[in-house]
Amino acid sequence: MLTTLKTSYTDTRAADLAWALGREPLPALATLDLELAGAKLQLRLLGASHQVLLEEERGSCSETVACIPGSSTPLPLGVAKRIGDWEYEFAARVEVLSPGSFAGRAQELLALVSDHPNGLAGVFPGSPHAFTALLAQRHEGQVHWRTWHAYPQDGQLVATRTRVGVRVPVSVPVHELSPSGV
Repeated sequence: MLTTLKTSYTDTRAADLAWALGREPLPALATLDLELAGAKLQLRLLGASHQVLLEEERGSCSETVACIPGSSTPLPLGVAKRIGDWEYEFAARVEVLSPGSFAGRAQELLALVSDHPNGLAGVFPGSPHAFTALLAQRHEGQVHWRTWHAYPQDGQLVATRTRVGVRVPVSVPVHELSPSGV
């Protein structure tokens, strides 16, 4: 789903983004509700980027990547946490692209996300390449989502990926526990 967001462009630079886990729902400009094999997921476009709300019978999780006033948690390159019965993994990277490459990449991503049944993209007024996009899926019992935050004035594209799933206990064969290996 592709929408034009009715707001001014809030994020000014990739460096202004912050990450937070467990925040309450923030006011959204656009949402997409999904049900992925028993997991309820809400993709949310904010005036200041994105929020994803996940709810399953085992619990809930909220991820926010946005310009958060007063936040002291900058966007990390990676996070791995345990949340109850879940493992949460987050990774982010910033791509710096030339103006021509940026425009092509923006068009490619917007086409991918807007045509996908589990995708939500919002374009900010004033630039067809200023956007936030989210794409979710469920794979092997885990929920995955990817996001892209575009900053055309700086040629920066922030890409994130998240995986949330039930912790799988590591089972070690009994023979590997004994010192002799027998």
